Amino acid sequence: MSGALTLLGGPAAWAQGTGPRRSAAEATREVNAGTVGVISGGVDGTYIRIATDLAAVLDEGEYLRVLPVIGKGSMQNISDLLYLRGIDIAIVQSDVLAAVMRDRLFPGVSQLVQYVAKLYDEEVHILARPDIMRVEDLAGQPVNVDLPGSGTAMTASLIFGSLDLEVKAVHAPQDVALERLRRGEIAALVYVTGKPARLFSGVRAEEGLHLLSLPLAPPLLQTYLPAPIDHADYPNLVAEGSPVQTVAVGAVLAVYAWKPGTERHGKLVRFLQRFNQKFPMLLQPPRHPKWREVNLTAQVPGWTRFSP
Repeated sequence: MSGALTLLGGPAAWAQGTGPRRSAAEATREVNAGTVGVISGGVDGTYIRIATDLAAVLDEGEYLRVLPVIGKGSMQNISDLLYLRGIDIAIVQSDVLAAVMRDRLFPGVSQLVQYVAKLYDEEVHILARPDIMRVEDLAGQPVNVDLPGSGTAMTASLIFGSLDLEVKAVHAPQDVALERLRRGEIAALVYVTGKPARLFSGVRAEEGLHLLSLPLAPPLLQTYLPAPIDHADYPNLVAEGSPVQTVAVGAVLAVYAWKPGTERHGKLVRFLQRFNQKFPMLLQPPRHPKWREVNLTAQVPGWTRFSP
């Protein structure tokens, strides 16, 4: 028996005992050349479903294999994209660059992190107790902004900062925060997600909870897009004929700006080739309906597009 470890080429060949023989080093190199890690979001969110759609549609054996990874929010996803081994792509909110640049968290991040495509929009929901009528009424009040490092916490910080509004930030899971809001322990909760949010499906009209409008101040519109929330979206939270005006943040498919000729750059080129070729398949059931909102030519303000 030979002392050199050899493997058979390809999964089907391994099973059948046929195909060209190759060394373990060659097999490792070939498999990893086509493997792309995508950091996404939590198990209940949309990001992980988008990532699993990418895996289901784009996988082509060893040429390209997409590995979805559960993430911990847009800020952490940027850090993972920069520093975590095996992460080549991140799904993040479009305002994350503004946040990390404001706080000077990652030097040179605006050049190092670029985008492949803008995906879809997520609306900023501010659900308040009955006595809170305007967003200005939240000054000095306890407001849940989700867990530290989450996309919602980041967006809430940017929005309240743009409005010169100081609140007492509370960090609790959104389902826990909703119960606290019902008991009057907090004034409001902020939740960034695509409408309609499943979290609000059990809220009854008689509870008196309602969504707040956001003033479309110029500082907000430098980063966000106006977005109405209608009665049809939340019949128990929005009066008919009186839409709530809020803003939306885009979800972005982000990559590290590897230089041409590097192994990691080659991985992204493989991914982009198949992503563009097979994009129509992502628009068909059973893929997530949010794919139908994606315009591959859309630009993301403040971001640089990855050149390939």
